[in-house]
Amino acid sequence: MPPSAEPVEDHPLVTKTDGPAKEKSSEGGVLNVFSHGILVIWAIMVVLPLLWAVMTSFKDDNSIFSSPWSLPDKLHFDNWSRAWSQAHMSDYFANTLIVVGFSLVGTLVLGSMAAYVLARFDFPGNRFIYFLFVGGMSFPIMLALVPLFYVLNNMQLLNTLPGLIIVYIAYSLPFTVFFLTSFFRTLPTSIAEAAFVDGASHTRTFFQIMLPMAKPGLISVGIFNFLGQWNQYMLPTVLNTDQDKKVLSQGLVELATSQGYKGDWSGLFAGLVMAMLPVLVAYIIFQRQVVQGLTAGALK
Repeated sequence: MPPSAEPVEDHPLVTKTDGPAKEKSSEGGVLNVFSHGILVIWAIMVVLPLLWAVMTSFKDDNSIFSSPWSLPDKLHFDNWSRAWSQAHMSDYFANTLIVVGFSLVGTLVLGSMAAYVLARFDFPGNRFIYFLFVGGMSFPIMLALVPLFYVLNNMQLLNTLPGLIIVYIAYSLPFTVFFLTSFFRTLPTSIAEAAFVDGASHTRTFFQIMLPMAKPGLISVGIFNFLGQWNQYMLPTVLNTDQDKKVLSQGLVELATSQGYKGDWSGLFAGLVMAMLPVLVAYIIFQRQVVQGLTAGALK
């Protein structure tokens, strides 16, 4: 009779791995649940104040204090119209769009050109210039307010939108150059070399080949600069005191303090939501490109 077959699980050459695998999977599951729980708590802490501000912007002043957590009995759209017209939020909004729009374009153009040269060309002083930009990121803006005030005053740019645009560009350039220099270093050099072989100039190679390839990085740093410039308060407060040239951050503070004890709280919340919506819309539209730009350097 043939010998009986040995059970597989008892064979000496077969190792059992179910125990450690199950332990690892259980540990990973616990860690996954913990991390997801933290993310959910963080999302609630961020989303709830935003939803509460939007909900409060449709209430009247009495409902804001009597029932702050309840839904509005009816939608008071007059809060938005009052904040837009009577509180001059339309003028502040237009000034902010002009300043942020031109400064953002100028920052991206000048920053990308400087970053491309620092990343692609070796010349004496390359590293020194790069570290100057890096050092500019750590320079406290408070120390530059008084010199900026006198410089703009001597240039006849104080209390003007062009002066504020120039200051915003200078304020945003260090981080832009630092970010885009690392990004341009990850792009392949073979494409630029092929363009040079075909007779393309440095300018044409940059604007038609390298700049489109850097689109994820440009969008990422553009979103960060947009957030910083849109919410900027200290620079316009010191350098832009003309009532007709004020931006949104100044307008919200003025709306909160101009009426003293008769503060228009419903109009204030409406103005706050107006100032908040463009930032949220910009991030929602470009959030995928932001993630791609932040991870592109690590993936290449």
